[in-house]
Amino acid sequence: MNPTYDFTGQVAFVTGASSGMGLATARAFAEAGAAVGLADINEAALDTAARQLTDEGHRALVLTCDVTDESQVAAAVDRTVETFGRLDMAYNNAGIQIPPADAAEEAAEIFDRVHAINLRGIWASMKHELRHMRTQGSGAIVNCSSLGGLVGIPGRASYHASKHGVIGLTGSAALEYAPRGIRINAICPGTIDTPMVSDMIAKGELDRAAAEANQPINRLGTADEIAQAVLWLCSPGAGFVVGVALPVDGGYVAQ
Repeated sequence: MNPTYDFTGQVAFVTGASSGMGLATARAFAEAGAAVGLADINEAALDTAARQLTDEGHRALVLTCDVTDESQVAAAVDRTVETFGRLDMAYNNAGIQIPPADAAEEAAEIFDRVHAINLRGIWASMKHELRHMRTQGSGAIVNCSSLGGLVGIPGRASYHASKHGVIGLTGSAALEYAPRGIRINAICPGTIDTPMVSDMIAKGELDRAAAEANQPINRLGTADEIAQAVLWLCSPGAGFVVGVALPVDGGYVAQ
């Protein structure tokens, strides 16, 4: 059973919102009463997701956005505020996975791409969210890192570097903005049953049985479980939680 939150009158902004953890979190915010700006590069999937929410009576805004382009990120955040009047919560979730590679062989273009989305995209999102939240003197931001932000795995150096960077970015910004009434934290999902993970399994880049066995809970996580962790970090229940990198990984990093 999920806890119940009341975000009536509040506004949330979610990147990577067309599927997986982003969509589950956007839906959870909406079901808790918040108006939600949904940002994603996949316009068709985003339209479908937003239509489902609006058909159910929720307030949802479609924001086609490539997080590697800071101007697009700024415009998406600004439009959310212009439409709904404020910004209270944000989940910076947009990210990609890349195929495993020998650290001595990986192309610079792959390194640059994964960092442009996974790290620079979160930097740009947080930057423009903070510009609005600081005028209010309130807000909560959750940045999506990964268990890969807490450990290393052979063949994953570039991806894990991007996710370690998210934790450093989060901690420093959290210390800067906590005195201004804004809480910033990171979430570190384990292997979650999402379209991205399904694609990795289909391509032979991940073995599902091994992934389940590697998590002491002996299963993959669900997108809804990540959403509930994000909502808690944005809620008054986490009002004294600042600058954490919260593992939601079935026990992986506790081993």
